[in-house]
Amino acid sequence: MGMIKIHLLMKKEDINEEKINDGNKIAVVLDVLLATTTIVSALTDGAKEVIPVLHSGEAKEHAKEYLQGEYVLAGELDAKPIPGFLYPSPTLIRKTIKGKTLILSTTNGTVALRKSSSAKKVYIAAMPNNPAIASALQKINKDQTILIICSGNSGETSLEDFYGAGHLINCMMREGEYELTDAAKSALYFYRGNEDAYEILLDSYVGNLLEKHNQQDDLLVASSKGITSIVPILKDGKIIIETTGSVNSI
Repeated sequence: MGMIKIHLLMKKEDINEEKINDGNKIAVVLDVLLATTTIVSALTDGAKEVIPVLHSGEAKEHAKEYLQGEYVLAGELDAKPIPGFLYPSPTLIRKTIKGKTLILSTTNGTVALRKSSSAKKVYIAAMPNNPAIASALQKINKDQTILIICSGNSGETSLEDFYGAGHLINCMMREGEYELTDAAKSALYFYRGNEDAYEILLDSYVGNLLEKHNQQDDLLVASSKGITSIVPILKDGKIIIETTGSVNSI
């Protein structure tokens, strides 16, 4: 029996929705600055669920399904705030998210999630939960293929997603044996040569923008490796924490 293969897609534009739909693909989506970090952070901070949407119009439609106070509306377009939306910063959302639904619209990450949604399973990964995702991926069938998807930056490769993918692959290689494509190997070697996550994230295009807007706290969250053990999955358009079957029924 061959090893499970890991493919790496460098940007959301590389997602082939027909291929993803063929039944044996497991997708893992990364948007390190900031969408998937924000999602992982919000769920860790007690969000009920996260609804990733394609644009602000769709976000507003979803908001109508909830009562005032039941949801938090957050989003950005081309890294700029959307009027009436909270900026999708993990540290900002933390203050009000407990017990609520996060409706999230971003330029890259939530679009990548939507484009990946027909995979057999879709995991949401960021550096804070990459080790937990690597453990969860140990349980998949041998005949499945893992697609690690970097959301990228409006059609460009993004340094922080490539780095985050390398971190995830490094975590996976510690847990088991996988066959890596050259793109996956490139991310792994890049990560292993640069273990200071904060410096890499700060040096990225989006990292520079965040620093200019005094969002160093968000950069710290995004570069914190393995600080949460949650495994978020996309199911029927909503992101929830995957619960294992071994929950104690006391």
